[in-house]
Amino acid sequence: MKFLKDGKVAAAKEEHWIPLSDLMTGLMMMFMLVAIVFMVKVEAEAAVTKELKAKAEEQAKRVQQIAVLYDDMRNELYKSLDEEFKKDLKDWGADLDTDLTIRFREPDVLFDTSRAELKTRFKGILDDFFPRYVRILGRSEYKDSIEEVRIEGHTSGFWKDAKDEDDAYFKNMELSQQRTRTTLEYVLSKTNIFGYKRWIQSLLTANGLSSSKLRLNADKTENIAASQRVEFRVRTNADARIAQILMASQK
Repeated sequence: MKFLKDGKVAAAKEEHWIPLSDLMTGLMMMFMLVAIVFMVKVEAEAAVTKELKAKAEEQAKRVQQIAVLYDDMRNELYKSLDEEFKKDLKDWGADLDTDLTIRFREPDVLFDTSRAELKTRFKGILDDFFPRYVRILGRSEYKDSIEEVRIEGHTSGFWKDAKDEDDAYFKNMELSQQRTRTTLEYVLSKTNIFGYKRWIQSLLTANGLSSSKLRLNADKTENIAASQRVEFRVRTNADARIAQILMASQK
């Protein structure tokens, strides 16, 4: 390329550098825009994280409050049951556990071997026990916190003439279910629960568990007599309340 005049050379250089300058300015503005968008995004994500953290903390606080509330209620209910029945449990061959289970543990008092009909002695115990039990559960401080009252029937793992362990288990399952049903029928139809019947009926269930929860000796062998028992167990609605909180937090 020949340069005829200095002015033309200068003009050519000027024409070359002006677009390059504009390009650099545009790139700088683009980088600044990207940086601003990135900063806004980071701040937005930080805000969302902060909000989620606050919700999680609030949720944990509410769950803890419910857990404490229900733990206090269970402790108070245990004290009420203990105060009511502590003089009778020994005579009945029964125990009260801190998990709110009342366990009738004398098989000779409850049923004849392989039979589901309640013995006269057990009927007399239920006549005394169940109305008092229902009146305690029906107190205003406990009533709304009870989800279920379970009658659980348990057997040993033994069954005479069973072909194998499975056969014994299924035969004992049928027996335990029959026993809890006859127990449920008796307490609902024969005991004096006037004024509480419809309420307790809505909560009461019969659960035959066969030999699935055996009682063991110190050497880990089965305690056959102790395994044969009937239990009344209270289940609170704390789990349902906590589940409601968790579901609400996901909306």
